[in-house]
Amino acid sequence: MKFYKTGIVMFTMFLFVVAGCVKGITNEEQKIVVQKRVGEENKYGEFKEVTDNVIVQKVKKIVEDVVWENAKVSMVRPADYRFAFQYKNPEIEAKGILYELWISPNKDKVELVINGESKYAQLNEKDSAVLLGILTGGM
Repeated sequence: MKFYKTGIVMFTMFLFVVAGCVKGITNEEQKIVVQKRVGEENKYGEFKEVTDNVIVQKVKKIVEDVVWENAKVSMVRPADYRFAFQYKNPEIEAKGILYELWISPNKDKVELVINGESKYAQLNEKDSAVLLGILTGGM
């Protein structure tokens, strides 16, 4: 009986350790690396890094809450900006998703495409303004 109780206690402690490790990985701070199109061609240069974790989480929430359409899109011009989430800790490797962003001619909405996944979304004006404000510093 004593062995049984010790086993339960050890197993419980093991679960706490595993849960703590998993939580540490999922809450690892990230940054957003933003690239801006250079010229009229499909060339991009480093533009900005967003490192404030609160702001990064706000952008993550916007792109996670978007209703993505499965569509093969062909835009008239290359994306105005591209951005990706990256972990601040260089030891953590993760498959990055590259988001391509187009600003509408009226500059009131944003269109997003997940590069390589055939996913498309057009954001509402509120989310577009927030996203552009964070990624570019303004509309």
